[in-house]
Amino acid sequence: MSNQPSPPLPLLLLLLTVTLVGTSQFFRFAEGGQRRIHITDELDDVVDDEEDEEWKQWGKKPPPEYDPPPTDFSGMELPQIQAEMMKRQFGRVFGFVKLRLGGAKRTRDMVSDIAMQWSKLSRTGAIETKFTGFDLGTIMFTMERGQDSLELKEFILNQPEAYEIKIGEQIFRRPGDPPFELLLEKLHNDKNTADNASPIEDNASPTEDDVHQKDEL
Repeated sequence: MSNQPSPPLPLLLLLLTVTLVGTSQFFRFAEGGQRRIHITDELDDVVDDEEDEEWKQWGKKPPPEYDPPPTDFSGMELPQIQAEMMKRQFGRVFGFVKLRLGGAKRTRDMVSDIAMQWSKLSRTGAIETKFTGFDLGTIMFTMERGQDSLELKEFILNQPEAYEIKIGEQIFRRPGDPPFELLLEKLHNDKNTADNASPIEDNASPTEDDVHQKDEL
């Protein structure tokens, strides 16, 4: 009986290498299956500075589209021309509101309350306007976005205490209302007429009540 030839040495080494590599990969796979990923609950030191671009723009008023001014104003009325000018105002805008005359005499606190109320209402309408009492008959305002002048004009004229608005050199009132200066002059004339309706004669002898009032003074 003849002896079988033994396999060559290089073939044995190759088989041994393949066996060892396969065993190592098996143990790695088994070890990886037993691992658990642990996420700590302490996230106080974690800062998330990433913000979605849509989230940044959420709630902001979209920028107005470019609207070129008309080339011919000849066919427009004055209110239309003023409206076209106001639509193209940019930056901060200042102005004044004349309060309606008549009724109970206002105090500084009453004017401040009106200004505060208007400021809150304007923020609700996203007009971003700050109102401040100027004197007993005037409220001053500051608006950050001049392009919102039309919305501001409509807002103020809807307030019952407001009579006249001045934005720059432009003045706005409700249709049919006379200018504030003419209304003020008319009220003064009516008051003077009422005072002169029953004049006191200079030569009339003083009454007992007149003497009593002078004694009190």
